[in-house]
Parts: sequence; C-alpha cells; structure tokens
Amino acid sequence: MDETPEDELITETERKQLLAALHARLFWVGKEIPYNCDIKGKMCNLHSIVWELLKKEELDEQDRSLINKCILYITEKAKEDELELATGQLTREEADKLFDETAGLMRTVMDLREIKEGTSKEKEKQFHETFSRERVAEARRWLRFLKETGEVK
Repeated sequence: MDETPEDELITETERKQLLAALHARLFWVGKEIPYNCDIKGKMCNLHSIVWELLKKEELDEQDRSLINKCILYITEKAKEDELELATGQLTREEADKLFDETAGLMRTVMDLREIKEGTSKEKEKQFHETFSRERVAEARRWLRFLKETGEVK
C-alpha cells in the first residue's frame, strides 16, 4: 500500500474550509451535476436523469417516484462523501475532487426538488422573459448610441 507523504495531505484548516464551503450559500454556483456517479453500487448518469425530467411538460407518478428515490439515494451518497471529507486522510487533489462531487450531488438534489415542485419551469420562464427584455433594452441603447454618434439617422 502506498504511503502518502504528510505534506501532501490536506490540513485541518483546509478540511474545515472545504466543509464550510459545502454549507455556504450559493456553494453550488459553477458546479456541474455529475455525469457518472456510483450510487449504491450502480453507475448513474445524474446529468441525463435531470435533463430528461426537465424536458418533460408534466411529471407522472413514475417520474415523481424516481425523483423521490434519487433524492433519497443522492442525499445519502452526499452525506457519505461529506463524512469522508471530514474524516478521511486525503490529499489536496482527492479532497478537491470529493468536494466537487459532493457539491454536484447537492446541486442535483436541489434541482430535483425544483423539478418536483414545478419551480424549475417557472424559473426558466422568468429567465427567458428577463433575457428578452434585456436584449430589447440593449438594442435600444445601441440604437441611441449610434444616433448620438451620427452613424444612424
């Protein structure tokens, strides 16, 4: 068995920073939903599961059951990962990888809850409305600028 040099292991301060980051507000920003994750001995493509559920107009009971199971299993896996992060002898690379996986799992759970509650569709609608308004406002600002500079009459 390979022995990891002590200077490569994360320090307690680094460990505490990673754990605190997992519980910070907006910790999930920039974190991807995992494509492949071993949950209960089965490789799951969580990204595809979430994407397929998002594309559905309406969820049926089978979808809701799948979401509930996924939330249960993913939450359990995230807790296992967090415990490993809190107690395991990890290198910085291993700790960062485990942090990213755990944050991705937690983001997945949040996304699944939003899908189940129907808030993801509402947020998507609001995003598109805001994006459209901002695009029109930006075009108007450009036209005003071009008129002021004499490029457009």
